[in-house]
Amino acid sequence: MNVIYPLAVPKGRRLCCEVCDAPAERVCTACTVTYYCGVVHQRADWGSIHEKICQLLIPLRTSMPFYNSEEERKHGLQQLQQRQHLIEFCYTVAQKYLFEGKHEDAVPAALHSLRFRMNVHGLSSVELVPAYLLLAEASLGLGRIVQAEEYLCQAQWTVLKSTECSYATHSLLHRNLGLLYMAKENYEEARYHLANDIYFASCAFGTEDIRTSGGYFHLANIFYGLKKLDRADTLYTKVSEIWNKYLNNHYQVLSQARIQQIDLLGKRFETDTGLDEAQEAEAIRILTSIWNIRESTSDTAPQKTIFVLKTLVMLYHLMMNSSKQTFTKHLLCTRAWSSSQPVGYNRGDREAQGTVGAQRRDSNPTWDGHKNMP
Repeated sequence: MNVIYPLAVPKGRRLCCEVCDAPAERVCTACTVTYYCGVVHQRADWGSIHEKICQLLIPLRTSMPFYNSEEERKHGLQQLQQRQHLIEFCYTVAQKYLFEGKHEDAVPAALHSLRFRMNVHGLSSVELVPAYLLLAEASLGLGRIVQAEEYLCQAQWTVLKSTECSYATHSLLHRNLGLLYMAKENYEEARYHLANDIYFASCAFGTEDIRTSGGYFHLANIFYGLKKLDRADTLYTKVSEIWNKYLNNHYQVLSQARIQQIDLLGKRFETDTGLDEAQEAEAIRILTSIWNIRESTSDTAPQKTIFVLKTLVMLYHLMMNSSKQTFTKHLLCTRAWSSSQPVGYNRGDREAQGTVGAQRRDSNPTWDGHKNMP
């Protein structure tokens, strides 16, 4: 039974919904420490984040005792570390949902990240700002501009009060303000904030870092929407080059490590991107968007379309766990282009082709890669 009976609740204690903060009427029977106003919000939270962290909440939402012994102090430290882990985990999950366009699913995960940050850092810490920005971006995606403005105002006020705000946090704040003004079609203000985003991200990470590329990408989108195609093209090219350079360098590092590393257990060296799930989702979103734009203008600059496609192939190859169909689609498109353009494949592209060919031959012994080429 997951219905709350009011007489069973201790006097003076108010149980609130995990999603909307309304009076709770239901409780999760798995952890018994998470409450909801109804079935709709319980299902939304479960699908978003609660299923992944349900059992982890039990020790964290019980009252913390006064630590007398060394063992109890260690236990308290472990709980604090667990909260820190959940902060980052919920933040990454919410970010991934946003990059995938799942704004409704991002809200519960972002709320969890905000609450854990409040528990660890207090109500006025600058550490709350990233969670406020996630909620603002989710609200923008859902068309709730007023709610997004409220979250951004809270984030701005927190940053203004702080003397220890990092360049990275300033960058995120300006990026979200830029997205807000883009939604309001105030492109002059949007350009101002995105320019500040690029400046602060460059101070924190460098001008050629993938974490700076998001600012270039959103600024390019503004110019593209305003039909200033030369400026948009320059910025899209820069974004593509940043991701291509990162992925190519990472591939070379992995290749060298694969040659040098000898696992004592004889395990195969795993290929990966060096990115977390949210960054992978961001890379797919940015590069796919640029690819779509390049395709629409491929008659004037086919080489730029090929470059983006090859970067996408490299990304999917390094991910390995992505959909084989999606990966094959990008690969075949690249091969089709290359058959009519004087552009050769690098080592990473050739290995990616071999990987897909082997996968398809395993699933279909009659498959012939040459016969099935477009």
